[in-house]
Amino acid sequence: MDSTYYTSPEELSPLPPRKSYFKLYGIPLILFLITVGTTTIAGTSWAGKSYFEVTNWQYGITYSLLLMAFLSAHEFGHYFASRYHKVDASLPYFLPMPFVLLSPFGTFGAFIKTREPISNRKALFDIGVAGPLAGFAVCLVILIIGMTNLPSKDYLYSIHPEYMMNGGEIVSHGLYFGTTLLYEFFASIFVRPGEFLPPMNEIYHYPFLCVGWFGMFVTALNMLPIGQLDGGHIIYAMFGKHQRIISRVFWWILLVIGMGSLVELALVFLEKQVYYFAPESGILDVFAWLKTHGKWYFELWNGWLFWVIVTRFIMKLNHPPTQYSQPIGRNRMIVGYISIIIFILSFSLKGIYIIPEHEGHNSNGLMKFVRRSIPWDAD
Repeated sequence: MDSTYYTSPEELSPLPPRKSYFKLYGIPLILFLITVGTTTIAGTSWAGKSYFEVTNWQYGITYSLLLMAFLSAHEFGHYFASRYHKVDASLPYFLPMPFVLLSPFGTFGAFIKTREPISNRKALFDIGVAGPLAGFAVCLVILIIGMTNLPSKDYLYSIHPEYMMNGGEIVSHGLYFGTTLLYEFFASIFVRPGEFLPPMNEIYHYPFLCVGWFGMFVTALNMLPIGQLDGGHIIYAMFGKHQRIISRVFWWILLVIGMGSLVELALVFLEKQVYYFAPESGILDVFAWLKTHGKWYFELWNGWLFWVIVTRFIMKLNHPPTQYSQPIGRNRMIVGYISIIIFILSFSLKGIYIIPEHEGHNSNGLMKFVRRSIPWDAD
């Protein structure tokens, strides 16, 4: 005899709220289109054109399309992995930024929102790693195309005609993009002998190089093994509770890296006191030695301090536990180690920094005023 369980009306769960198609599809589409516009404006600015004239936006289209391709690949990597594991997730929400001074790239990136917890480490790993791998693959293609199709130096001179007035010499100050191991490796392979590879303070004029670098940089930021960043998901899925130790160690490393310019500032302040009160003590020689041999440390990106604050107080260091904690298996562990290698190859200690005109080295913009007030600083 068949038995059927009858669910009374009182036991029925309430009907799920009716989904708004505008929220599901309209808002993501609108944000996508706005971000295309703001990244086009940013690309126009990188090309040295005024973005207040709409006719100049043609110069930013290539930059915008490349950047949106990278961001879309990254976010849809997460999205399709979520769908594969039947985790309810939103379409990507792109974050436009129309003010170039606040975000010279025209965007603060994008994100998807999971509407339910991820119950096991295998799903967590797949969803976490799919975005960086997809975005990284796209940025590699972009970078290779850029390095195998470099224009002549005349292209740069057309943007900076003042270089020709200076005998063709390219300035060594300005906005710099910190190089990475992978960027240097690709340059050694794909840039043909005799071709002009622009220095790192000029690559923003080259859409493929700029977006390729940006893709690596964003991939590395997302792969930080902290909290609920993609790297935090991956490391927790791989190593479970040991993620807490790894995240704290890496957080302290970022803190030390980001303190470079502040240490330099403190050093200059102390040097000033010694100069006025004990100029013959010989301590000035110690400061001179520290300034010379510590130059590499002072040049590190102080923007890492921002990430130290964000990861500590907003994203948190610890990854929340999953309901089930089965190991992810050998194949996923291999992919995880590959993602760690990608992180190392894409990581830039210097990030984006500024070398002011007539400055001997990068001071992250922090020391420019200080040095001008110091009589013994021989720049």
